[in-house]
Amino acid sequence: MSTGTTITKPEPTSLDTAQEVIRAAQQELNQLVRQRVTLMRRIGTVKQTLVCLAVAFGDEVLTPEVLKVLGRGAPRKQPGFTRSCRLILAEAGMPLESRQGMRELERRFPHLVGHLKDPLASVTTVFNRLVASGEVRSFPNGKGRRVWEWIAEPVSPTVDKLWRAEDQRSPNRGPVTKQ
Repeated sequence: MSTGTTITKPEPTSLDTAQEVIRAAQQELNQLVRQRVTLMRRIGTVKQTLVCLAVAFGDEVLTPEVLKVLGRGAPRKQPGFTRSCRLILAEAGMPLESRQGMRELERRFPHLVGHLKDPLASVTTVFNRLVASGEVRSFPNGKGRRVWEWIAEPVSPTVDKLWRAEDQRSPNRGPVTKQ
């Protein structure tokens, strides 16, 4: 007398059903990822517009909630390295090489960079993580060097006009000025 359990293969129809569910889930996932990319691009555009307005008219024109979203609100006890990298790219107005990003971080957040063993590698790693999350894009520049750029839709004429006005007022803002 045997007490073992017999295991049978699933019926072909249940396997077909499972594959159908997998295909439907994959299609939905692909659609959601495309929507996320579009949404991140739109968020980048709105943030960049707000940054331009703050540059042109001062941070006081923004509400505390907007300042917090832009990373300009009341400072945390210790602002995060990723958040600082995100802020540098969002405010850059042009693609940055990792070395440019590192210099700007050293200038604006020296306490975050000073203790790092290899700041350039850390900046590059965070920039690449921001690419993976869909906030930033990366591509080779005209010299063949990798650059990173905050994802935003094409700048509207009004925003572009504000950037140009700010550039004329303070041409020596450092390595992240819009050119």
